[in-house]
Amino acid sequence: MQTITFIPGDGIGPEITAAMKEIVEATGIKIKWDMQLAGEEAMKQYGNPLPEDTLASIRKNKVAIKGPLTTPVGKGYRSLNVRLRKIFDLYAGVRPCKTYKGIISKYENVDLVIFRENTEGLYIGIEFAEGSEKTEEMLMEIEKLYGTKLPPDSALAIKDISVGGSMRLLKAAFEYARKFGRKKVTAVHKANIMKLTDGLFLQIAKEMSKSYPELEFDDVIIDNMALQLVKNPEKYDVLALPNLYGDVISDLCAGLVGGLGVVPSANIGDDCAIFEATHGSAPKYAGKNKANPTAITLAAVMMLRHIGEVEAAKKIENAISVTIAEGKYVTYDLKPPEKRDEAVGTKEYSIAVISKIEELL
Repeated sequence: MQTITFIPGDGIGPEITAAMKEIVEATGIKIKWDMQLAGEEAMKQYGNPLPEDTLASIRKNKVAIKGPLTTPVGKGYRSLNVRLRKIFDLYAGVRPCKTYKGIISKYENVDLVIFRENTEGLYIGIEFAEGSEKTEEMLMEIEKLYGTKLPPDSALAIKDISVGGSMRLLKAAFEYARKFGRKKVTAVHKANIMKLTDGLFLQIAKEMSKSYPELEFDDVIIDNMALQLVKNPEKYDVLALPNLYGDVISDLCAGLVGGLGVVPSANIGDDCAIFEATHGSAPKYAGKNKANPTAITLAAVMMLRHIGEVEAAKKIENAISVTIAEGKYVTYDLKPPEKRDEAVGTKEYSIAVISKIEELL
């Protein structure tokens, strides 16, 4: 029996993860849920938003699924999602963006998977404040090394792209494409301007593509990628991107398929993986039986595939697809504006999905 760390999360998290849990269990597979806290509730109980017991559970079980966690704005603790990625070296942010019949969207037949490098780039958080002594030293060093005199009132940030970091992210993207029968991998970059950093990422991608001759490979400059995805998203399949670009493009792709409420996510490393919804904790909807559990349930689909429960994953995705396509028992955000008064709640939606699973058993 697989043991999985279960973190309910904040806001709507406990409701949508409870719905997800019931849907997963309806497939008949045996999972032991190791219940742990993180976020606001952990802060209340332990004075620590990321308790050591929770971290120990993830280390032991290697697989976790969690609800959204609130990050205080302008004060308090830093993003727990970022901390988890750093602690467990979860270098691949994987986000499938797929259209399902019945979801309100301007696009059809979109089926993209984004691989975002999670640990490098501008998100390493090395910055220099305007006017500080360290910044003045950096400005002088830049002028000395490059002959470039930057404005004295500048703030600075460091961007790093490494051979090792790029190789493991790109390998994960190519291996995923091979394993799941995808056709194409696209490396996204700005190597025309950042020739040494993004240029390194592109160079590694081109070289690695030679080891996957059955897959089509191309590369696209980031600004053109945004344009092409809006115009012709069906031309693309698996996208591999450095950190910042992956963050932006993954949200753009979510917009193509109906929004963050229907998009799952995984953060994967060599030793463990954490699965989650991409949306936030939406505290104003907490406890109102209103939130859409689709994203966290599709994250569970990703998790089940990750642990080898492929048939259970397929049943859940099919059940979700049929439920949304029928459009009768869906939450308000999956209804056209004129029919939102006919929407059902979180629990009723999950019951509808479970009934479809039972039909497939």
